[in-house]
Amino acid sequence: MNATTLADQYFATWNAADADRRAELIAGTWTDDATFQDPSFETTGHDELNKLVGAAQQMFPGLSFVRIGDIDEHHNYLRWTWHLKAEGQEAVAGGTDIVVLDADGKIQKLIGFHDFAPAH
Repeated sequence: MNATTLADQYFATWNAADADRRAELIAGTWTDDATFQDPSFETTGHDELNKLVGAAQQMFPGLSFVRIGDIDEHHNYLRWTWHLKAEGQEAVAGGTDIVVLDADGKIQKLIGFHDFAPAH
């Protein structure tokens, strides 16, 4: 899987309302013991990540995560920037993610930084 496909599936996970669909996407792109860390949340494994995404969708109804710009890639690292926004509206949050891939190209660790975000 190339970096663009992986990123597309990552953002599809955050935007999928159905928990079963999210589980499929997570299984295809994350290692079993993968970690997600940002200033607000920390998870380990598929189930915790799926629950976090569902909770985020409840916190920000009607908003979608959208990748902004290109993906930077070297060795087993990726970096991308994202916005959280409603269609046709200004972003309410945005950030940059650093991704560590395993030897098979799955996400082993994702570290997120908030460039701007609402209080929660």
